[in-house]
Order: sequence, then structure tokens, then C-alpha cells
Amino acid sequence: MITKLINENLIKLDLQATSKEDVFKEMVAVLHAQGRISDQEQFLADIKAREELGNTGFEEGVAIPHAKSSAVIEPAVVIGVSKSGIEYGAEDGLPSKLFFMIASPDGGDNHHIEVLAELSSKLIEDGFIDAFLNTTNNKDALALLLAKDEPKPVADAPANQGFIIGVTGCPAGVAHTYLAAEALEKGAAAMGYQIKVETNGSIGVKNSPTAEEIERADAIIVACDKQVDMNRFAGKRVVKTNVKAPIRDAQGLINQALTAPEFQGDANSSSQASVADKASQARSDLYRYLMNGVSHMIPFVVTGGLLIALALAVGGQPTEAGMAIPDGSMWNQILNVGVVAFTLMIPILAGYIAYAIADRPALAPGLIGGWIANNGSFYGAEAGTGFIGAIIAGLLVGYFVKWITSINYHKFIQPLVPIMIAPITGSLFIAGLFIFVIGAPIASLMDGLTALLTSMSTGNVVLLGIVLGGMAGFDMGGPFNKVAFLFSVGMIASGQTQFMGAMACAIPVAPLGMALATALGRKFDLFEASETEAGKAAGAMGLVGISEGAIPFAAQDPMSVIPANVLGSMVAAVMAFSFGITNSVAHGGPVVALLGAMNFPVLALLCMATGATVTAVTCVTLKKVRKAKMVQAAA
Repeated sequence: MITKLINENLIKLDLQATSKEDVFKEMVAVLHAQGRISDQEQFLADIKAREELGNTGFEEGVAIPHAKSSAVIEPAVVIGVSKSGIEYGAEDGLPSKLFFMIASPDGGDNHHIEVLAELSSKLIEDGFIDAFLNTTNNKDALALLLAKDEPKPVADAPANQGFIIGVTGCPAGVAHTYLAAEALEKGAAAMGYQIKVETNGSIGVKNSPTAEEIERADAIIVACDKQVDMNRFAGKRVVKTNVKAPIRDAQGLINQALTAPEFQGDANSSSQASVADKASQARSDLYRYLMNGVSHMIPFVVTGGLLIALALAVGGQPTEAGMAIPDGSMWNQILNVGVVAFTLMIPILAGYIAYAIADRPALAPGLIGGWIANNGSFYGAEAGTGFIGAIIAGLLVGYFVKWITSINYHKFIQPLVPIMIAPITGSLFIAGLFIFVIGAPIASLMDGLTALLTSMSTGNVVLLGIVLGGMAGFDMGGPFNKVAFLFSVGMIASGQTQFMGAMACAIPVAPLGMALATALGRKFDLFEASETEAGKAAGAMGLVGISEGAIPFAAQDPMSVIPANVLGSMVAAVMAFSFGITNSVAHGGPVVALLGAMNFPVLALLCMATGATVTAVTCVTLKKVRKAKMVQAAA
């Protein structure tokens, strides 16, 4: 690959720059003179932006600035040498003398990743850096760079000493990942060991060891600055360190690993995990995936919910069509901003669940899948699938993209996988699944539920309250909630406002209940700090009838939260029907009662408070039971 990106005219052995910025400008000028970039200022800005993410200065005087930029016409590598050295900010504190600047087109192949992988083998070669710095002309420099490093037998090196596994990865997934892998391979070869190195780079996890390879490995070296699955190494000798350690002393690290204690992890030390262990690990992974989506979604829920709550509480007025804010007012604009955040929260949930499973290649299709799942218009339904559909979309996309990226592609196709092949196939996969497979049953389900409510509308009010309230609390903005709400709104037109009265009492139960539950659960240590903060925001949303405030809790622990929400909403709806509460506007929550849209506002508030209390107590109880079971299982 590197032979296509560099020539003698892209080598400058006498850089005149005296500062890091001057180095960038001088090398960018070379790229522009060779017709590889169209806009020097734009590419320079992109180089600086990448540098802000992390210094690209490495040990032994080498720096590798790189960027993907819309200014790049044709991918290229420009090489510069500063005889006196430049203060670049390298971690070893030494000046940088050898610079590789890599230019990749924005939206194109990950050329810089593939080039870095090739450069790694050269930079690790004994004497290469000094030899390159001492070249006197571009022809010799290019020949040295392109020379094939034929493997040489190491004098007196023992043979067939055993088998080692390495794992490398840095936060950016670029240079250090491959430099460390190359160092481990060379170090193992010098010591007579076979080695397989898994790289956790920005183009995904590659070269992962199989269960059989892990079983026969003498030692495991995890040189990684990002999270990796450690439980698979339980029972093996493992040394865990940073990604730079093997670059400094690979052989010393291998010796350390060979005498390291056995790693216990969270699993049994037995090499053959039981079915129960595997099931437990699967549940743990699933929880981690869900938490990644929820943690990224919470800021959108809180921002959108509080802005909408503020706009409705201060600028809202009850009308026949629901709570309304006068057009053109400042509060209407604040409402619109809140709606944007709310619109994004479901795609964010799906996108970051997928991201947790399959890394960056799954993010775009995950976001797209979440958007489609939440918009029923794609598949002929009146409402989307809400957070439940987002979870399904995120999981499906994540595992699909993980499979796509695990295929061994040709080396010329591999760079296209994370930026083109995986995102496009993942997006088409989830879109087709929702539009042509999942969508029709959802639309039919909504029609069936509407017919069910219509047929029950003249029956027992207690039974109707149980069904209506249960639907309101089940998915908080999803199809069940929307069917119940739209049915109640439709009944207002026929003069039967008691249905909307029950719905208005059930709507705020979930968020108010979660706010109360987080307050009650503090002394039992049942909620994380982020959930406690989200509980405060959920309470504010519940006051103005925004049920989505409870979604993060339901997504994080559906087995405890959803039953609690359903039960509390049922209680509120049954009480509302029993008291004969009516509501003439298409909205719910205490704000509607306080603004005079409900006939018995005090009783309506009592229904909401009772439902929220039932939800909170039920949720706390279920969480305590589940926590006790987990503690017992771990004992």
C-alpha cells in the first residue's frame, strides 16, 4: 500500500522548520506542490484538529501526524527529516527528527491505518531510524523505506519454546496498536516463541485468538489502553500493561508474562467454562451494551424533557387539542429545541448499543435503525416502537456488523469495511428488517389494540382502567402507550372525556414513580449516581405529563421497572374511572389538573400520587429482591 502513496518528490531530508507548527506548514506545502491536496489551510486545520485528540509524537524521535480531510485529492505520505530536531511534545521528552505525515481523503479509505500498519514493521527494525536519518538523498531514503525486511534467524535463539498470545490497543486505535503488535512479534521470534497478536484498532478487532489457541497458550500479554474481554483468559498466566510497554521492551514483557500468576477474572479458572458461566457472561455483556446506550441517551432525555417541561409549564395553555403554546413565542422556540433532543434520544440509544457491540462501524447503522424504529411512517404504523424497538435495533445491528467485520477480507478491501461496507450493509439490513419484516406486525398490533379498546369502551370501567393504564405504563411513548393515548383523544371528540381523564392520570405515573423510587432507594444502594440525577429530571417531566422521563430506567432494568410502571399506571387509571374524572384536553399530568382542564383536580392529583407511590414501592421491592438473589448467587 505504501508504495502507492509515496515517491521521491514526497521526501524532504532538510526541513528548515524550528517549531511543530512550522513542520506542519512545510510538509503541507510539499503535499500541495505535488498536487495531493487542494487547500493547504484546510488540511493544516484538519492536522491540528487530529493533534488535539492526542499527540502523535512517539519515542526515538519519530512523529506521525495524520488526518482525513476534504482537502485531500489523492492519498499520500510525505516524509520529513529535521537534523537538529523539533520540540514536538513526545512522551520521552526528546526532540522529534523523523516525520511521516499521512493524508487521507475524507470519507475515503482508511489509508492512514493501513500505512501505519506497514510503517510499524519498519520503525521496529533495528537501526532503521538511524539509517534513515543518515541518508543523503531522496532516492536512497525511498529505497530504505521500501526495502523488504527478510526474516533472519536469530543467533542461538531457542526454537519451539511455546506459544504466546498478545493483545494490543490504544484509545485512538492507530499507531501504538500496530507498533506494539510488531514489537511483540519480533520479541517472541527472537526468544523462539510462536505468537498471535490481537489488534484492537480503529478498523475493529482483528486476529482474535480462538478458544483452542487460548487453551494451549503459555502466557497472555494484554498491552492495551482500552477495554477488552479479559474473562476469556481466566486460568492463564496473564500480564496486563499499557500499550507502550512492548514497544520499549517486548522480551522483558514476555519473560514477565511467563512467570505471572494465573488470572482469575470473573469466571472460574477452569479452561472449559460451564454453560451457566457462559450464560452469566452473556447476561453481563448484554447489560454492558444496554448501559452504554442508556448512558449516552440520558443527556438527551434530561435536556429535551426539561426544556419541554419548562415551555409547557410557563408558556402552555390548555386547549381542546391539548397543551398548546402560542406560535411565535419564545416558549414555542424552547419547546422546539426540546423536541429535537427528544427526537434524537431513541436513535442515540440504538446507536450506542450497537457501538458497544461492534465499535465505530456499527454506530451509523445503529442510529439509522433507531430512527426507523421510532418512526412508524416507515412501516405504515401510527407510532414507532419506542425504546423497546431501539434496543432491538441496536442489538441486531451490533451483532450483524460484528459478523460483517469479522470476515477476513482481501487487504485492499479491508480499509473499506469500517467506513463503507459495514455501515451500508448494516443500515440496509436493519431498514429492511423493520420495513418489510417487523413493521407489518407492529401496524397490525396497533390496529388490534385499538379495536380491543373500542370494544371494551362500554364494558367494566375497572377492567378498562387496567388495560388502558397498563398500556400507558408499559412502553412510555411506544406503540402500546400511543394506542391508548390516541384512543382516548378520539373519545374526546365523541364527548366521552372520562377516557382521557384516566389516561391523564396514568401518563405521569412512570416518571414520577421513578423520581420517588430513586429517593427511596438511596439507603438501599439500588440506583447508580447517574440514575439518581436522572430521577430528579424524571420528576420534573412527570409534573408536565412527559412519560419518556422513565425510559432510561426501563432500558437499564426492564425486569424491575416495567412491571412497576404498569402496576402503578393501572392503579391510577382505575381510580380515575372510579372517581369519574374527566379531561377535555389531549394531555396529562399534574399541570393539566392545575390549569383547570380536569373536573376534579384534587382527586386527579390523588390518583397520580397513589399510582406513583405504587410504582416506586414496587420498583424498590423488585430491585431489592433481584439484588439479594445476585448476592446469594455470588456467595
